[in-house]
Amino acid sequence: MHDGTATLITSVTVGAAIIFAARVPAQEAHVGVPAAAAHDAGQPPEPPALGAALRARGLQYGYNLDYPEALNTFDQAIAADPADPAACWLAAATVWITVLFQQGSITVDDYLGQARARFVRPPVDPALDASFRAYIHRALVLGGERLRDHPADADAHFQAGAGFGFLASYTATVEGRLLGSFGAARRAYHEHARALALAPARKDAGLTVGLYDYALSGFPAPLRLLAHLAGFGGDRDRAIRLVEDAASYPGDLQPDALFTLILIYNREARYDDALRVIADLQRRFPRNRLLWLEAGNTNLRAGRFADAKAALEDGLTRLAHDPRPHAPGEEGRWRYAHGAALARLRDVQPAERELRLALAGAQRDWLKGRIHNELGTLADLSGDHEAALDHYRAADDLCARDDDAECRQEVKTRLGKAGR
Repeated sequence: MHDGTATLITSVTVGAAIIFAARVPAQEAHVGVPAAAAHDAGQPPEPPALGAALRARGLQYGYNLDYPEALNTFDQAIAADPADPAACWLAAATVWITVLFQQGSITVDDYLGQARARFVRPPVDPALDASFRAYIHRALVLGGERLRDHPADADAHFQAGAGFGFLASYTATVEGRLLGSFGAARRAYHEHARALALAPARKDAGLTVGLYDYALSGFPAPLRLLAHLAGFGGDRDRAIRLVEDAASYPGDLQPDALFTLILIYNREARYDDALRVIADLQRRFPRNRLLWLEAGNTNLRAGRFADAKAALEDGLTRLAHDPRPHAPGEEGRWRYAHGAALARLRDVQPAERELRLALAGAQRDWLKGRIHNELGTLADLSGDHEAALDHYRAADDLCARDDDAECRQEVKTRLGKAGR
């Protein structure tokens, strides 16, 4: 799969796969229909201000990995202001992220091109699927009503677009129907573009427009032309500016825009900018241990191996003391990154120990392949070239299964240097 496509299908909420990544198992999670369905019609609704305050509280819970509290708070927001679609699509997003959690998609690495085309996803919990559909249906109905009653209102277009954006994300990433997500994605794009046209100060609407345009800018020329004919843009520099503007705009999507910038800056090799955003998010959400994993991985890409080691060891301490459940394969991610940093620092024995622990806990073939690649490097450093060759061959096979071209190229380069 072209990695631009992988970015596109995550819609405006690619950062959300990072933010809620450690959570309760599905059977313990709160799932159900929107709380508005149980609202007592005999009681007057709470004022919209309460709904907004509850949404803000729910976002704090979610971005700090306190998942059950986040979903419960969004339900309270729905009950407080039953006519507001925002809490409905935030609740739908939370359920969607639960499904991604079950698949182990927890870091930027899951969106940088590593292997998704052949990844066999486990079946979706029917209760979670029904819950998502109930929330998103309510969001789309309310958004549609608001848009019908206020066709020239920027916020009405924004709310409608947000609902369609989450629907597109779920359709593509959970159901695996890329083409099936196109209609909702196009609707989300156009609604948010319209919101920007009506109210240029609504920078949060630029997140959807910017992210779609950024993804499309990486497509081959024929696909870019088709996307342009369908009404999408594709100016890369403008797209990045739109996401940056959204990240500076206070609102429900501001943290999501910041997490999205981590992805974009890593893809653009703007590592200083990515680390600046990560540090900001660490201050805002200190209970989100995965931000330290992102810091370590970003430092690794930047070639700052001592900084990577320090960030990862801080994060591993947080992981060890965090009583909340871990994502499937999460410890393998930490051990791999830590082992890679140690390997780059030529600390051979601790690196090998970490990498073997990582291999035991790895869930994805691309990750297993990268671990074997590092183990091959360590074997070469130790003079065991036969073992190194075995690791490189295993790495090439595993990375090929997940279409991890970057890993395969690195393996090829190392084999070439060794004359094998």
